[in-house]
Amino acid sequence: MSKSNVAQLCFLTGSFLIAAASSASAIECQEDYQIVQGQPISTPYCRDNYLAQVARQYGFKATDREIRNNPSRKEEVCRFIGDDIRVQTACSEVLPGPRDTR
Repeated sequence: MSKSNVAQLCFLTGSFLIAAASSASAIECQEDYQIVQGQPISTPYCRDNYLAQVARQYGFKATDREIRNNPSRKEEVCRFIGDDIRVQTACSEVLPGPRDTR
């Protein structure tokens, strides 16, 4: 095997390993559910990402990271769109719920 073939083989092997590692560590979300071993699980990470997605549909300039890392921004967005059924679970974490009047 020539040096160029060995170098090419090393490059391809390294590229494959990097691609495999990055895809294995990526979090897969479907709306506000994280997919773990093929099953949907409600997680704060995916709920916040979905909240940001819905907020953008309403015209807010909100990134996934901003919603996840800034509780004040999350609360602000929820005050405006928290009645949307798609984000009620995510917004229930930062908005006060109805008070028990018993």
